[in-house]
Amino acid sequence: MPDGSLKLRGRVRALLGDNIDTDIIYPGRYLNITDREKTAEHLFELTYPEIRAEIQPGDLIVAGKNFGCGSSREQAAAALKFAGAGAVIAVSFARIFFRNAINLGLPAVVSPEAAAGGFAGDELEIDLVAGEIHNLTQDRVFPSAPLDPRAAELLAAGGLVPYLKRKYLKPRGNPCLITV
Repeated sequence: MPDGSLKLRGRVRALLGDNIDTDIIYPGRYLNITDREKTAEHLFELTYPEIRAEIQPGDLIVAGKNFGCGSSREQAAAALKFAGAGAVIAVSFARIFFRNAINLGLPAVVSPEAAAGGFAGDELEIDLVAGEIHNLTQDRVFPSAPLDPRAAELLAAGGLVPYLKRKYLKPRGNPCLITV
């Protein structure tokens, strides 16, 4: 992110409505799964299994208001990320889901205009720092809420854990090597 931009491109895979809760995204019966990558196997299992079957790396999910409401389970954001979702664009997000998504390195983009004007199959380019979504298929531009610089930094690093590892785990010299 040397130039201060953070852009991504993807195809809209699914258009969802309002109040998509964490039970819809990731059913509670699978909370005992501890391997985050395995959470993707149960993404939208009970309500939209076709999304899980069709999602490709970098695909975008577009939704209405209050995406990720319900319980604060991190597995909902993890299931989306490890299924390959490039980002979720919504009118609004539940606060804890938004934070979980950013911490996991999954962009959560607030844009009422893009959510209302998005069409399945369209290709979008999102500038997370500038707060702009360009629908390349329709040649239309929609505003989005620009990400806080700290959130952009976490996403650029791949999430909170990779960010902290880079920041605090400095390479150390070989402890067995003695220099004179």
